[in-house]
Amino acid sequence: MGKKKITVVGSGNVGASVAAYASAQELGDIVLLDVIEGMPQGKGLDMWEATPVLGVDTRVLGTNQYEMTEGSDVIIVTAGIARKPGMSRDDLLATNVRIVAEVAEKASKFSPDAIMIIVSNPLDAMVYTAWKKSGYDPARILGMAGVLDTARFRSFLAEEIGVSVEDIHALVLGGHGDTMVPLTRYCFVGGIPITNFISEGRLAEIVQRTRQGGAEIVNLLKTGSAFYAPAASSVEMAKSILRDKKRLLPVAAYLNGEYGEKGIFVGVPAILGTSGVEKVIEIELLPEEQEAFDKSVEAVKGLVKEVDALL
Repeated sequence: MGKKKITVVGSGNVGASVAAYASAQELGDIVLLDVIEGMPQGKGLDMWEATPVLGVDTRVLGTNQYEMTEGSDVIIVTAGIARKPGMSRDDLLATNVRIVAEVAEKASKFSPDAIMIIVSNPLDAMVYTAWKKSGYDPARILGMAGVLDTARFRSFLAEEIGVSVEDIHALVLGGHGDTMVPLTRYCFVGGIPITNFISEGRLAEIVQRTRQGGAEIVNLLKTGSAFYAPAASSVEMAKSILRDKKRLLPVAAYLNGEYGEKGIFVGVPAILGTSGVEKVIEIELLPEEQEAFDKSVEAVKGLVKEVDALL
């Protein structure tokens, strides 16, 4: 079998954190790729020099050449510009379409059988861009959003209730952004419904904070956006794929009739294994949940239309 190979495209805060987490969990050898000369090489060398201390046998290699990524099992795309205060994820569209399109085209050429995880924003539109340019089967291309959104939701709920984050299970659907749909009905603390712990009014406030989770960090940092939690979320997805764990995770996946939608990538629960998105799980939505989901899908469709015009 040999070791798995993971390519991380973009060696900024998110990409470097992805590589560091993946290396620390011994998921495979890692190629860190960036257009900036010296940066991926320096960070890759630094991470590799940490492996004796961490006690892991993973090689981390930085490069500017796509040739070095050949034969990757998983490609995690973090390349693109990050948000600044006052910017929405959608403001990044034109620049990041160009970047992600080029990455998907080049990376897929050297790793035609890989599974690609997109982290770049605006997320759902970037997954669509990568799919169009990579030529991959849609099951082998997915976006990291729901894992991050639920992680934020779980963190806020754990803090509010005073329990371990491990005991909180939550589900967020829809596009990654202000229209995301946290489903409080599917939210449990150790199997007990969340409403046993929190009033509806307070829960609504926490839902709103989750929707604004990324903006909250952007406003605090002032010079960039979140990177530790997005990186950890991407690695969680990669781990389920590389180790065929069949985790049920909320991801931006291709819909082919599920939830009444077709030909679009949007946040839904899915089972992740060696072939990528192995199954999209359809859950019954209440009328108000369906309405919120439809609204979210419409926002994604608007961005996809812009992507089509740019490609």
